[in-house]
Amino acid sequence: MRIFLLGNGNKEGVKEEAKRLKPFLEKYAEIAVFDLWQQHDLNQEADLALVLGGDGAILRAARQMGYQQKPVLGVNLGKLGFLADLNPDELESYFPSVARGEYRVVYHLMFECTIESKGSDATHVTTPAPILGLNEVAIQAGYPFHMIDLDLCVNDEPVSRISGDGLIVSTPIGSTAHNLSAGGPILGQELSAFVITPICPHSLTNRPVVDSADKSYTIDVVDGGSSSALVIDGQEIIPLQSGDHITVRKAPVSFALVKVPGRSYYQTLRDKLHWGTQPNYRREPLPKSSRNTDQPGSMES
Repeated sequence: MRIFLLGNGNKEGVKEEAKRLKPFLEKYAEIAVFDLWQQHDLNQEADLALVLGGDGAILRAARQMGYQQKPVLGVNLGKLGFLADLNPDELESYFPSVARGEYRVVYHLMFECTIESKGSDATHVTTPAPILGLNEVAIQAGYPFHMIDLDLCVNDEPVSRISGDGLIVSTPIGSTAHNLSAGGPILGQELSAFVITPICPHSLTNRPVVDSADKSYTIDVVDGGSSSALVIDGQEIIPLQSGDHITVRKAPVSFALVKVPGRSYYQTLRDKLHWGTQPNYRREPLPKSSRNTDQPGSMES
């Protein structure tokens, strides 16, 4: 087995964990690329990419691989690690069987985003080449944080003008990220769909909508204020201006995630987001020193 060993070397503990795991991994696989700084070309043969870190490291790795996606096995060194099934100790238990091919691969929707400037600023940067992403495209107001006005079209059909703090177009993978915080729904990760979620809309009629990923989604920045921005996967930030035209569509490649036996999507929702779990109604007694013993009727002496 040939693998990429990837991660964000700027994060605390990642370099140390990578060096610790490297001799172990080399017993079972050839490390074709060892890259903690996103400096290597990943357009070469490999069976999977082992990514150390949290969800951010996996998002970076997906964009780094571009249109030559390899199955990703995530090892969580961060806080949540929603996309990473294993911690370092579990990796040492599971990796020998992974090296024997005893795993399954689940494919997930990715998107392409392009920006075309129709504004008056000739120096404004546009992206005629598509930007590949996995989680979401977010159009957000910036300082001085006035409302922005956006026109949404789906397959060139005008849908809505949205006034507020912005708009999110999310994949199913990204539905548990910024979209969830903004009040959007959780989507099954293997669906071929986008969810469109307004951010703090100035209207009670603007609500999230789920639609097919086979359609094209365009957003025109009618009034973007002085410092609005397009944010891809929470990591790439591109300044916007009034008149910009943003297009989001399904990418021709899919993100491939390695799943080891005994790990399911609903289990991850329960364990990491506490979805569907019963609330804890038990109230712990207050420390004795914090009780008010000066009130009439107190039984304390």
